[in-house]
Amino acid sequence: MGSRILFLFGIGFLVANAKVITDLLRFRRRKRAALLIWQNPKPRYYGFTLALGVVLGLLVAFKMFYQRRPPTQMFGELMMFVYYGYALPLSTRIARGFYEDGVWSDGGFMRWGQISAVSWKEEGSVTLILISHFRNIARRLQVPGPLYGQARRVLRDKVKAHDIHIGGSGLDLGSRDDQDAV
Repeated sequence: MGSRILFLFGIGFLVANAKVITDLLRFRRRKRAALLIWQNPKPRYYGFTLALGVVLGLLVAFKMFYQRRPPTQMFGELMMFVYYGYALPLSTRIARGFYEDGVWSDGGFMRWGQISAVSWKEEGSVTLILISHFRNIARRLQVPGPLYGQARRVLRDKVKAHDIHIGGSGLDLGSRDDQDAV
């Protein structure tokens, strides 16, 4: 029973690892077309996740070299080790911000054409809220205070270029210019 649960965890972590690897490859390709990017601070429990990766690495080494178990029996532990030891730390290197074809928010990448509404939350830290008109999702992007003006300028330029079409959420009476929403 326990090995089946670990196998299911392994499948879940395999999917998570594949998503992180895909994001890293996409970031590497988009990095050349960056308009305004910055490194986000490390996640809240970053040290704990690294420690978890070390513990999982020790567990895998113990099972592999001391108990002589084949890697096929440790699929779940191996996938968790790869995620916490490698994938998650590498994913923190993805720069957040504005790229030629979209915005890399805290929750992932969103193309300019998907954005139907933007809102700024300026309590404490400055946060840009992006709302998609394709899916009912809102994504957050924490913007460093010194880059706030530049971020607003990039958004205004994208609205002027008709890359962003504000609308589709709330009551649109046609009396507001898209640039005013930014």
